[in-house]
Amino acid sequence: MRRLRACLGAAAAVTLAAAGTTALVAGSASGATSALDNRWYAAAPYLMPTDNDPPDAAAIMDATGLKAFQLAFVLAPNGGGCSPTWGGTSPVSSDTAVQSVINTIRSKGGDVSISIGGYGGTKLGQTCADPAATAAAYQQVITKYGLHAIDFDLEEPEYENTAAIHNEIGAARILQQNNPGLYVSVTTAGTADGTGWFGKQMLLEAKSQGFTPNNFSIMPFDGGFNGAASQTSALANFNGTLRSTFGWDEATAYAHEGFSGMNGRSDTGEYFSQADFQTVLDFATGHHMDRFTFWSLNRDRQCTPADNGGRTSGSCSSVAQNAWDFAKFSVKFAGATPPNSTPTPTPTPPNPGNSCKSAWSSSAVYVSGDEVSYNHHNWKAKWWTQNETPNGSDWGPWQDEGSC
Repeated sequence: MRRLRACLGAAAAVTLAAAGTTALVAGSASGATSALDNRWYAAAPYLMPTDNDPPDAAAIMDATGLKAFQLAFVLAPNGGGCSPTWGGTSPVSSDTAVQSVINTIRSKGGDVSISIGGYGGTKLGQTCADPAATAAAYQQVITKYGLHAIDFDLEEPEYENTAAIHNEIGAARILQQNNPGLYVSVTTAGTADGTGWFGKQMLLEAKSQGFTPNNFSIMPFDGGFNGAASQTSALANFNGTLRSTFGWDEATAYAHEGFSGMNGRSDTGEYFSQADFQTVLDFATGHHMDRFTFWSLNRDRQCTPADNGGRTSGSCSSVAQNAWDFAKFSVKFAGATPPNSTPTPTPTPPNPGNSCKSAWSSSAVYVSGDEVSYNHHNWKAKWWTQNETPNGSDWGPWQDEGSC
């Protein structure tokens, strides 16, 4: 669950021919646009267009070949009401800033999806009276920007609210019916089991309303994950949940399943490298999954010491990389080939004498001065602790002693 966003400004074997194209043509302030292939909307990484030091979308397109972006986030007004805003503060109806970003992307042959919800803030499903009113609010967004795709990012705290999730899923179903060809993704929290209790209740709500989006995507990070193997295991487990919920076979469930990752250092101190992304991409394409995305393009660049200092950032990844390394995995998922680039910088190797301590255990009790290793770093306990994952936060029980 993308806690960082609340703090800093508010996740091949399948061919393009098999993916098909959308048929929706809607009016917008910049005129009607042609839809991209569905595979591009399925590959669109998240971009905050007005927060977290927004990168130049045109520069990313030139450097990587990326064509689609997932713009985040549309929320209810901070003061309440059932009208769409950017981040709770800027009404969609009078927006020109995001429209300008969209115009630039479309002028270069690309397009956008818009994500509603996210972690934190007040969601329209919480403030609108019913599914019809919620759908009417989102229809304003679709009409203004001439959208061919939309993402329902349903997570804390909204997905713990039964009435709000009823409104969101009902709105998604109405929009799907009223906008033929609209690409609809539903994104929710990931756990080792695939998704948690609230995520499973959301799936049951969708089943009860007879709603099937293009995909249900999980975010396997911020939940004790450790590299690609833990993520692909969660995706396999989520496939089982989709099968048992909707009565699908394995292939049908994968065709309606998506991955939404976090590049670099996550909010809880997990690390996901380019190699991890490649492993998950191979899993996604090998299983004919419908979606592969990540949070976020704002973070798809290397930190400087002044930017980051070893902590999670909203505007850089906290891992060694060239700019837009992670965006190139989205390009590959869409079926395109990114241009050649210089090799990824090699991190400074740890001191050979800095060997890893015994691995951290969630069941062990640690006291001040105890040392453990976790995610290729050594950590020292500041005080008594048990089942608190080392993450380097200033207020947490662990002190990061560097890579090992």
